[in-house]
Amino acid sequence: MSSSPINPAEWIVEADIAGMQEAMNTGTITSEELVQLYLERIRQFDGKLKTIIEVNPEALDIARALDEERYEIGTRGPLHGIPILLKDNIATRDAMHTSAGALALADSIAVKDSFVAEKLRAAGAVLLGKANMTEWANFMSSTMWSGYSSRTGLCLNPYGPGELFVGGSSSGSASAVAANLAAAAIGTETSGSIISPASQNNIVGIKPTIGLVSRAGIIPISHTQDTAGPMTRTVADAAVLLGALTGVDPEDEVTHGSSGQFYTDYTPFLDAEFLPQARIGIPRFYYQELDEDRLNIIEAAIRVLKEKGAEIIDPVELSCEQAEWDGRVLTYEFKKGVNDYLSRLPETVPVHSLKEVIRFNEEHADTCLRYGQDVLIHSEATSGTLTEKEYIGSLKRSVSQARQGLNGAFDEHKLDALLFLGSEGGDDLAARAGFPVITVPGGFAERGVIAPGGYTTKGPQGITFIGRAFSEPTLIKIAYGYEQATRHRVPPVLE
Repeated sequence: MSSSPINPAEWIVEADIAGMQEAMNTGTITSEELVQLYLERIRQFDGKLKTIIEVNPEALDIARALDEERYEIGTRGPLHGIPILLKDNIATRDAMHTSAGALALADSIAVKDSFVAEKLRAAGAVLLGKANMTEWANFMSSTMWSGYSSRTGLCLNPYGPGELFVGGSSSGSASAVAANLAAAAIGTETSGSIISPASQNNIVGIKPTIGLVSRAGIIPISHTQDTAGPMTRTVADAAVLLGALTGVDPEDEVTHGSSGQFYTDYTPFLDAEFLPQARIGIPRFYYQELDEDRLNIIEAAIRVLKEKGAEIIDPVELSCEQAEWDGRVLTYEFKKGVNDYLSRLPETVPVHSLKEVIRFNEEHADTCLRYGQDVLIHSEATSGTLTEKEYIGSLKRSVSQARQGLNGAFDEHKLDALLFLGSEGGDDLAARAGFPVITVPGGFAERGVIAPGGYTTKGPQGITFIGRAFSEPTLIKIAYGYEQATRHRVPPVLE
């Protein structure tokens, strides 16, 4: 370790990206030493938490090369030498595998980087490893517990391992960041898979507007809803990471819609003085099922926002509140997307279609089918062509109802954002509409209740803001102002 007055083992806990960058710039620490610190924490704590599927065996070599580059040329930017985890459905062309947590893909090495991995490497990040996840992004079984994968087992929430709900499907990304096992992580979301675990693990998560971040090279569920996004301990870190991920990608045509609307640096929007300019809507309909502890947390957040000058419009009604939602879009799109992805894998991989995945799991039932695979089977029963009238009608209704409900409220009340608790209702609306979401630590429910899924609502709770398409700058301003006013984030006590 470079000579320094800091205790590195203590300093690394809750260190932010700007602090790490400053320490490297001043020679207090190197990227190689940062990686070593995180690897030691992973060895010390991850045997119990199971947040990481595999560590990048080349991480130290990459860090050394980046240290040398810093010394000889200078830095590439704020992520130079920063260790980042990627969810295991994000392809990397290196010594790591990309499996979506599935044993069928346990030996699959991507033939090329995903757009996200390519952008992170170009920014100078060290890809530290692959994070555990709910297998197939929780699109395998209707009874699978969030955070479980056949490759690694059940990922746990560091604030109450085995007791508190970890959320999913970006479970490992959230838990690892919360436990300070990496500087930050990338998760993916179709509907709640960044926002849910970020909220449950007391961290910040951003689900970007669909098209802001390319999905090329990410094992898919839905081409109309999927996106990758940052998972960090602070809004500032999330802003840094988001800026590294944006850009138009010829391999993902939806990103062309972001041309002229994306930024490569979101840190100028870290404005703690913006709240007096903000108009925030309170959709009371979505608070009705909250238990007392969680309702108290969101009411406290509303009070803070008011005290900091935000204009609160309470209540706000959405036209889609009584809509009957279904999951048909995901059922149809999964087969098409997964077949396209698997068909491009090398012949050495044992599966090249959803049908072959199902057969592989049946042949290895003892290790692959702890929770069954009814969702995979249901999706396989579709044509895989996306031509069914049921699919087309469901997609049209889903998008139009969600967008009309959200945009109607934004327009009627001239809102900058709508406020929700964690992933309670709002994340699904935003996912169907393709709109951005950010969640920030909002407090801790001491009691909670048993939810319909069989888990307790006790534990960390996120305060979630939803905005219009490509309104990430405004959401970051609001979230940053709230975060700076409350500072609910505290590290877990690890054993």
